[in-house]
Amino acid sequence: MTNAYIHPTPGLPGRLLARLANSRRLAGVRRAVFSRLPFLTLESNVRDVVYLTWMMDAATAQAMVPAGLRLWQHNGLTPFSILTYRHGHFGPALAGPARRLLPSPLQSNWRFYLEEPGKVYFVRNIMDSTVHALGTRIFSDILPTHLPKRFVHERDGEEYTTVIDPGAGSAPLLKARTRVSGGRELPHDLACAFGNWEEAVRFLACQHTAMIEVPGLGRMAESEISLPIALDEVLPLDATSVACPMAGANAGTPFCFAVPRVRFRVLSESLAAS
Repeated sequence: MTNAYIHPTPGLPGRLLARLANSRRLAGVRRAVFSRLPFLTLESNVRDVVYLTWMMDAATAQAMVPAGLRLWQHNGLTPFSILTYRHGHFGPALAGPARRLLPSPLQSNWRFYLEEPGKVYFVRNIMDSTVHALGTRIFSDILPTHLPKRFVHERDGEEYTTVIDPGAGSAPLLKARTRVSGGRELPHDLACAFGNWEEAVRFLACQHTAMIEVPGLGRMAESEISLPIALDEVLPLDATSVACPMAGANAGTPFCFAVPRVRFRVLSESLAAS
């Protein structure tokens, strides 16, 4: 599956930005320089994380990841998750209190789960800022980010609203409304794969490694992350309306929950040996 960047609005500026975002030469220079420098741990006080998960046909999903990677599956199905959230001053941890001066963009991460415990494969990454979308592409291999025409993610009382409108760009489409509920029951397809609600949430949310294939290199980028989610703070959600073409034409109602807040850290990024 290609992750090439297309700007959400047509015209010369958009084409120039796309050329910059997709430049393999620029990425090669960055790798040559950054490989000689220590990795700067990144940190963010993330809030309002909404997870949407569907159980997809495993063969269909397997075709969307590189050969050699095996997706976790049960009875021919595999989870596909979208998590959308608001950053809290995302930037280098060494900035200390000065990190409060940094912006707090919206981000949506779309992923599959690998057979190896704690590892996920990134399918799509979306942010609401041109600077962050291009910056992650230029300075990182693990986040080939897409910029939508419109990105909304907000909480109003007990209701969450998420809208990703790609416009003419390469970001995927998502429209979702969810509401805090008191139930902790799993949909049938997840109940067949997990023993209970807590087990499913732990599997879907508590990950430590992200992977993605790097275009033009035939190699994987891998990032170690810290995401210490307190399961007793997780909120069950009911989906009131969801539209997501990537989940599949026959996708039903997703399994949903929210994490009100979590301290997110990116601990490392590296390329696998060729």
